[in-house]
Order: sequence, then structure tokens, then C-alpha cells
Amino acid sequence: MWLLIDLLLVGVFAVVGRLSHYGTLTVGGWWSTAWPFLVGALLARALLAAARRPPAAVTSGVVVWLGALVGGMVLRQVAGQGTATAFVVVATLVLGALLVLPRGVLASVGARARR
Repeated sequence: MWLLIDLLLVGVFAVVGRLSHYGTLTVGGWWSTAWPFLVGALLARALLAAARRPPAAVTSGVVVWLGALVGGMVLRQVAGQGTATAFVVVATLVLGALLVLPRGVLASVGARARR
């Protein structure tokens, strides 16, 4: 379940970025922004799948966040796309919020429900 949610949220990150910078959205423009982060998230998910003992939801969110962020920035650099400091800061914050916060909220709600 989280795999699809993670990919969807990374896609939302790319949509918001494209719209905020260009004011329009095309499939090609979205894809050029999204693919490095999607690949980074998928690599992180593969790492999680290979783990003998799956981590807690919030921990897995941190792994996916860092994978999407670091993998995305490395792939953007290799592809000749921008990795300006301001972009890295914004991507760090937005991807962190999108990929970690939902897990934290659900974990908190689940903990309260068990009490």
C-alpha cells in the first residue's frame, strides 16, 4: 500500500513544483521533474523490501524520503538538471512532509486507538 502512496506523493511534489515555477503542467514537463525522485523512491523501497525485518512505518517513511531526495538530486545532476541550493532545501522540506508526516499521523492515530 505505501509503495503506491509514496509514488503518488512524489508525483504530487512534481506537479506542485511544475505549477509553481511554470504556471502550466504538461506530461513531459511533469515527467522530467518527477522521474529522478520516483527512481530514488523506488530504490529506497527496494532497500526496505530487502530488509529482513521491515521497519516501523515512520522509519520507512524516512528511508523513502531520503532515497527520493538523495537519489533524485543525484539523478538530476547526472541528467544535467538543476540542483540549486534553494531547490534542494525546498525539496527536502516538501518531500519530508509528504512522505513522513502521513505515516506519523497514522501511527499516532493507531496508537490512540489501541489505548
